[in-house]
Amino acid sequence: MADVRVGDLPKPNPMLRAIVSLAIFAGLTIGLFIWNPVAAYPWFKALHVIAIIAWMAGMLYLPRLFVYHAVAPVGSEVSEQFKIMERRLLRYIMNPAMVVSWVVGLWMAWSIFEMKGGWLHGKLLAVVLLSGVHGYYSAAVRAFAEDRNTKPQRHWRIMNEVPTLLMIVIVVFVIVKPF
Repeated sequence: MADVRVGDLPKPNPMLRAIVSLAIFAGLTIGLFIWNPVAAYPWFKALHVIAIIAWMAGMLYLPRLFVYHAVAPVGSEVSEQFKIMERRLLRYIMNPAMVVSWVVGLWMAWSIFEMKGGWLHGKLLAVVLLSGVHGYYSAAVRAFAEDRNTKPQRHWRIMNEVPTLLMIVIVVFVIVKPF
C-alpha cells in the first residue's frame, strides 16, 4: 500500500462548489415553485438578491483590477496574473450572476408586477445600462488578455464609479418607487 500525503490529495475546487451550491439552491427554489407557487416568491426574490450581490461585487471589483493592470508592464508576471483574475471573475461570477439576475428579475417583473409601474420601467432601464457596462467590461477583459488595452489608469478609476451610480438609481427605484 502506497503512502498518501496530504499534499497528494486532490484540492477541492471552490468554483465548482459555488456552482453546485447555487444549482442546488436554484433547484430547490424551482421545486418549491412547482409545489407551492405562492410560497416560492420570497425564495425567488432571495435568489435575485443573491445574484445581484454577486454581480455587483464583480462590477465593482473588475475595474479596480483594470486600474492596477493598466500600469503593469505587458508580458510581466503580474500582468499575466491579472489576466487570470479578470477572466475568472467575469466567467465564473459576473456572467452567471448577471444571467440569474435577469432571468429571475424578468420573471418577477412579469408574474408579480405585470410589467407595470414607472418605477419598474426606470429600474429596467438602469439594469439595461448596467448590462451595457458589463459588456464594456467584458470587451476590456478581452483587450487586456490580448495586451491591447489603450485606456489609462484614470479611465478605469472613473469607470469604477459607473456601476455604483447605477446601483443607487436601481435601489431607489425599487425601495422608494418614486413613480
